[in-house]
Amino acid sequence: MSAPIFYRTAESVSPRHPDKLCDQISDAILDAHLAEDPQARVAVDVAGGHGFVFVTGEVTSKAKQVDVEAIVHRIAGDAVKVVEHIAKQSGEIAQGVDTGGAGDQGIMIGYATNETPEFLPLEVVLSRRLNQYLYEIWPFDGKTQITLRDDKIVSAVASFQHAPGEELRQAVHKWLSEYPTSQEVTLHINPSGDWEQGGFDADAGLTGRKLIVDNYGPRISIGGGAFSGKDATKVDRSAAYMARKVAVDYVKKRGAKEVFVRLAYAIGVAEPLEASVIIDGKHEVVNGYDLTPKGIIKALDLLKPQYEETARYGHFGHNFTWEK
Repeated sequence: MSAPIFYRTAESVSPRHPDKLCDQISDAILDAHLAEDPQARVAVDVAGGHGFVFVTGEVTSKAKQVDVEAIVHRIAGDAVKVVEHIAKQSGEIAQGVDTGGAGDQGIMIGYATNETPEFLPLEVVLSRRLNQYLYEIWPFDGKTQITLRDDKIVSAVASFQHAPGEELRQAVHKWLSEYPTSQEVTLHINPSGDWEQGGFDADAGLTGRKLIVDNYGPRISIGGGAFSGKDATKVDRSAAYMARKVAVDYVKKRGAKEVFVRLAYAIGVAEPLEASVIIDGKHEVVNGYDLTPKGIIKALDLLKPQYEETARYGHFGHNFTWEK
């Protein structure tokens, strides 16, 4: 009987993709508030497309110098018109957070694997690396996708704005020469044809719409909450970062191949309702970590500006504080 064949696929999008532009704007606004007020409460969402960028959400902050329109223009260009409507955080939400409770309910997933130096699935790392390589040549809107069969590349997809198809094909071939491939690799290079219109000119974007790209790729389940635009009292972000740290720590300390971490919270409650870890299939309770929002914020140094960079190529695998 022949051995089973395993396929794994993941995609990556460039920082000029419409959804990633929205993520970066949301996190740049967060960073601007934290630069003046580390205790700022921020939950900002952005929708952009076809000449407009809409910024909405809730902010409670002492910051006085946050110019939302300037931030949008820096990231999205001067041609867009900015519509801003930001309110203060609900007092009913704030009362639970002020006492140290979680800013919302939810389940956060952490994951780590020893198959790459980044502790991420190989297909995720390769799709990102190809995207970063091509973005250095064509710093525009773009997407990549890698399919593996038994850890060898069998197909690659690359679509990049302003990239002539033959030049893009040659660049992908050059990149592939550095990685293990099957005897025949299927390439889809600008499969819909070469394209010049991208970003907000071609499509709409929204904060938090690339969650699988931001996390661990499609093989790994996620809790469902977005990260960008949220300060660290929102456990959607901070507890997901802590879950990642715990997973990486267990891979390193136990010599494990694969680790899953699950944390669950109730709004206004500090201690998690669940803190479990699965180490190479064996279930345990997470021990040795302060998993309250305040404990996570202190341990990972989450009150400083640092988030715009996380919104470019995913929140994991870049040696951020939560992975050291």
